[in-house]
Amino acid sequence: MSSFSNILRDIASLPADSPMSLPGSLYTSEEYFHNEVEIVLRNGWHCLGRVDEIPNSGDFFTAQLLNEPLLVVRQSDGKIIVLANVCRHRGMPLAEGTGNTKRFICSYHAWSYDLDGILLRAPRMKNAGFEPKNCGLYKHNSHIWNGFIYVNLTSGNSPFKHPALNDLLTNYESEKFKLAHVAEEVWNTNWKCLVENFMEGYHLSVVHPETLHSYTPTGLARKLVNGPGFTSYAANYPKNIPQRGLGAPNLTEDERLRSTLFSIFPTQVASQAASLLVSLSIFPLNAGQIKVKWTLSTYGNDLDEKTIANRIALWEKVNQEDREKLERMQSALSSYHAGSGPLAEEDYEGTIRDFQLWLAAHYQT
Repeated sequence: MSSFSNILRDIASLPADSPMSLPGSLYTSEEYFHNEVEIVLRNGWHCLGRVDEIPNSGDFFTAQLLNEPLLVVRQSDGKIIVLANVCRHRGMPLAEGTGNTKRFICSYHAWSYDLDGILLRAPRMKNAGFEPKNCGLYKHNSHIWNGFIYVNLTSGNSPFKHPALNDLLTNYESEKFKLAHVAEEVWNTNWKCLVENFMEGYHLSVVHPETLHSYTPTGLARKLVNGPGFTSYAANYPKNIPQRGLGAPNLTEDERLRSTLFSIFPTQVASQAASLLVSLSIFPLNAGQIKVKWTLSTYGNDLDEKTIANRIALWEKVNQEDREKLERMQSALSSYHAGSGPLAEEDYEGTIRDFQLWLAAHYQT
């Protein structure tokens, strides 16, 4: 694995004004992916969705992250927790999909748990070594930020702190956005490819000539702030386009005239506009495949139903356009000739450089 870490180190050590892309092997090697899972992915904070997916006590949804079955549930006191979706008896999943319940009952031997994960009943268990208090569901580290639900799979994780990103987004009032759409699909691409694609404005006018170019042309893309674990850029709008909703009252003129795109590494990418918030959560499956869960939320009553439907259709098309490009690229990245190439200037691909430096930092000894 030293060869992969050496590649990352060498890329990260390049001068800031001469950045290069990662070679194809770091997107296609299963050996590297498995190492990446242990060193990078399991130690990161991952976005699972929005809090208003589960608005009521007993509401839940399930997810699979890096072979960990997760159960995201709103408790009776209104708090949201993330439990291991694994019965403590023989390892059966307790729930599937979404729903509402007062307790989780295992379909295998009827062990039942409350919304806190505490074992309530285990029929016919008379084994002398059985201690109900020791058989509660494992509770993962979780965090709520701006209406998003995050989980970290490592007990000794770093705290979720992004003060500079908080400052960048505070005027949008992201936590007040209402969920309008949720969808999931599988893409045949490496997880890093989607992070890099979403977070650079260099491709906007080429890949999205009809869907995005008129509103967010490549030439107006500008790099914004970055920090430990995140990066961002502005997809600015031409000043002569129609207004796309008022949004929160404290937004500046610049904030109303752009989409603020950000990534919280390793696996969330999002676009925050005045009245629209779109987030993609990436669930890596293997070196060349991911599950993508994307949500679309709106601010207050800014957008009517027809406009929201049009925005959903637009983002479906945008995602389709990106997916087609990334899947074609994935098929070529295993080529002997898929080496490192020069990146564009900071406003267009500086966010990729931020991502590389973050990755490389995890492999420092």
